[in-house]
Amino acid sequence: MKIVYVVAAALVDGDGRVLLAQRPEGKSLAGLWEFPGGKLEPGESPEAALVRELDEELGIVAEELAPFTFVSFGYPDFHLVMLLYWCRRWQGQPHGRDGQALRWERPGAMAALPMPPADVPLVEALVAAIGA
Repeated sequence: MKIVYVVAAALVDGDGRVLLAQRPEGKSLAGLWEFPGGKLEPGESPEAALVRELDEELGIVAEELAPFTFVSFGYPDFHLVMLLYWCRRWQGQPHGRDGQALRWERPGAMAALPMPPADVPLVEALVAAIGA
């Protein structure tokens, strides 16, 4: 089975809310809410990949990234390993550069949103770390 490595960010604002992006139409799991990020390129470090992805997707420059947690999840046609990083400081105002919707949510409110199955344990870890 193919293993896919991705990195994602929990961008946390001053009110303890976390940024989520909606998967665009035409992609797998379209319409679901997820943490911004993406796939690692060959030879790329996770941190470099996340800085690149946040710039490409949101138009921001991450200033501080800290490893938080990860998930290993088996989808029917591939296995996903996602590394989630804290990001509390960045330059620029996040906006969906690919037209995707964005929203800021408290971790406790994320459970009510449709999210990819691999993201659910990450939400639980966020609630445990920063509260509902």
